[in-house]
Amino acid sequence: MGHIHSAPYARLEPDLALVAEDDTGVGGFAVGTIETKSWEARLEREWWPHLRTQDPHPGEASSDWTADQKRWAIIHHPERTPTNIAQEYPAHMHLNLLPRLRHQGHGAMLVQAWLEIARDKDALAVHVGINRTNVGALRFWARCGFQPLTADHGAKRTAWMGRFLIAG
Repeated sequence: MGHIHSAPYARLEPDLALVAEDDTGVGGFAVGTIETKSWEARLEREWWPHLRTQDPHPGEASSDWTADQKRWAIIHHPERTPTNIAQEYPAHMHLNLLPRLRHQGHGAMLVQAWLEIARDKDALAVHVGINRTNVGALRFWARCGFQPLTADHGAKRTAWMGRFLIAG
């Protein structure tokens, strides 16, 4: 999971990688990039090739795949952001918090800090992709000012949300 949703950002976009920690240690992160389409191209050049040599493609799609096999398939065939979303909301971010840090305001603080950095880097709008069955996450992003978006194509399990960044 980390090879897909966190490590490439920490390695290739460290200025946009924030970490939340408590007395126990690291408990969450916010990562992302300012320009999604160039990011996807950069991953194809600099990130996926090495992983593809380490992780075998699981073969033909199967309902019997393990979670790891599903992730290997993503590494070999990463999902692309729908064109209309990447054009109107070019930046994107990911957020993850361990349960011990949830419901205490840490997520909102990470989002706000990330958005401020993105704004300083001249980002105008940002999007997130959320598993549409994750109702709690959908509510969280709405509370952070993100609105539902309609994708012109893309994974049916993903709900897209976005917001404009207006310098204040």
